Amino acid sequence: MPKKVRKAVFPVGGLGTRFLPATKAMPKEMLPVVDKPLIQYAVEEARDAGIEEFIFVTGRGKTIIEDHFDRSYELESVLSERQKNDVLREIQESVPKAGSIAYIRQQEPLGLGHAVWCAKRLVGDEPFAVILADDLILADTPCLAQMTAAREKVGGGNMLAVMEVPKEHTSRYGILSPGQENGNLIEINGLVEKPAPADAPSNLAVIGRYILEPNIFDLLENQARGAGNEIQLTDALSAMLGGDPFFGMKFDGTRYDCGDKIGFLEANIAFALNRDDMKSDLSDIVKKIANKL
Repeated sequence: MPKKVRKAVFPVGGLGTRFLPATKAMPKEMLPVVDKPLIQYAVEEARDAGIEEFIFVTGRGKTIIEDHFDRSYELESVLSERQKNDVLREIQESVPKAGSIAYIRQQEPLGLGHAVWCAKRLVGDEPFAVILADDLILADTPCLAQMTAAREKVGGGNMLAVMEVPKEHTSRYGILSPGQENGNLIEINGLVEKPAPADAPSNLAVIGRYILEPNIFDLLENQARGAGNEIQLTDALSAMLGGDPFFGMKFDGTRYDCGDKIGFLEANIAFALNRDDMKSDLSDIVKKIANKL
């Protein structure tokens, strides 16, 4: 039985420049999809997958994230007095248990690999998950829960969530050089960061869900720069191939790129349409707007 994945790292130190001016004073991870911020969806997905410790790699101006995952006794008191019990219960349940959250600063924006490396001492010598809040996934079974279940079946190792993308979009992602396939699991023979379509070994792209063995920290330790002059997580992952088991998993669900304005708008519509209290009214609104185009 492989070691249980108990810890998750949330890299939230980015500047969110694609959403300026909205993100000038508010972290992009706090942008709401319907009525919850992106980072809350990520934390809930981790919790539903059995994660017990939540590690946030933050940057300047991100204290609002800490406040969001803290108790607000004044607000709770007002909600209680007004008998807003459903809302009160929801905000109380959104806060992880005391002692289960840790925050550490990424003092320079040096890339995803560097953000993960910053969590080294908090993760320790055990497997861990990495969740990128920008990648929002609508699924019956949370994506990370699918991954932990698949990892147990193969006996541990590293696992990445992957999906097929249009060939012309390979330059936006880390791309797999695939080996044997077994159901929704794909053996990874190689990884290439943001290859041109003509050079891409496949159209299988890595998206923001990872389960990693702790030896990746040794590879990130050298702080080598890759694409974009940043410390790329993909480069360290490539160096791990040939050791522990290494698979990509085609997950069940739909991924929305909430680091992009259109993807973010699409996610809001999709998540609202997935709710019984909104889908009827929103469907009418969407049809009305579409008819005017």
